[in-house]
Amino acid sequence: MIHDEMRLLYRDMVLLRRLDSEAVALCRQGELGLWAPSLGQEAAQIGAAHAMRRGDFAFPTYREHGVVWHRGVDVIDMMRIFRGLSNGGWDPAKHGVAPYTIVIGDQCPHAVGYAMGIQRDGTDDAVIAFFGDGATSEGDVHEAMVFASVFEAPVVFFCQNNQWAISEPVNRQAVVPIVDRAAGYGMPGVLVDGNDVLAVLAVTREALQRARDGGGPTLIEATTYRMGAHTTSDDPTRYRDSAVTEEWAGRDPIKRLLEQLQAEGAADAEFLAEVEDESEKLATHIRTEVRAMEKGHPLTMFEHAHGHHHEGSHSERLAFGEYLESFETVDEDGLA
Repeated sequence: MIHDEMRLLYRDMVLLRRLDSEAVALCRQGELGLWAPSLGQEAAQIGAAHAMRRGDFAFPTYREHGVVWHRGVDVIDMMRIFRGLSNGGWDPAKHGVAPYTIVIGDQCPHAVGYAMGIQRDGTDDAVIAFFGDGATSEGDVHEAMVFASVFEAPVVFFCQNNQWAISEPVNRQAVVPIVDRAAGYGMPGVLVDGNDVLAVLAVTREALQRARDGGGPTLIEATTYRMGAHTTSDDPTRYRDSAVTEEWAGRDPIKRLLEQLQAEGAADAEFLAEVEDESEKLATHIRTEVRAMEKGHPLTMFEHAHGHHHEGSHSERLAFGEYLESFETVDEDGLA
């Protein structure tokens, strides 16, 4: 691994963490409605994203901020979604990444369908579907793996096992390692340390190349840990052992790569200062742009729920509108 690529991986992980922490802070300040933190999962996301080629396509969950950002999506477009101002945020065809998927697991059949389309087009691109350990309990994921295996679709199933499906521990999701399920679908399974960005990059590159070469799908289980809350509406201290969280903190993926770079003389003070400066500029940019955004109106949530008039949705919209109008208007001085 050349040091230039290692430094780029380090830089991207640092920036992802800063992006993430800034979004959490803005959410606490009432500037964003919700955020799903990626703290602790930087290596899994950045390593997998770097393994992709330009023509490849990713199907993310609501937590793959690093993947979405690395595919060239403007960070402010990402923020607009969580401020309730966007219903997708970017052009999937331009960036090679689908919009965030909120429904657990349903991006996996979409990924397989897209991969089968690539297969029929005769191109050598590949697809990667991201999901968490909790999604492995969903039928959509099972069905996607069956289809992918039968049709030898050029797709990689990338499971970030962060140990928790909200408050449900992984041992309630599977009695054997998730990666062992691959054999039942007739595809190879690879277990990788999800906090080792170099290992993630290597196994994902190999799996994507296998898919391009006609070898069919691969299941990757990247073991990591969700250091933050499930979302900013969650309080993990109510169900997690702090000692376990502290243990995983000692396996921090960013610190791990930095120590290797320094040991090999590839990260001097100038390089670290440059990354820190870029991190500060990114944080300032996010804060400034988000705070300058217009305020969304709650009624817009009904605008794209149905493609045509739906009486039930229309009635709900009217009722919700009346509810909103029942509140007193307060001016900037806090006076009604």
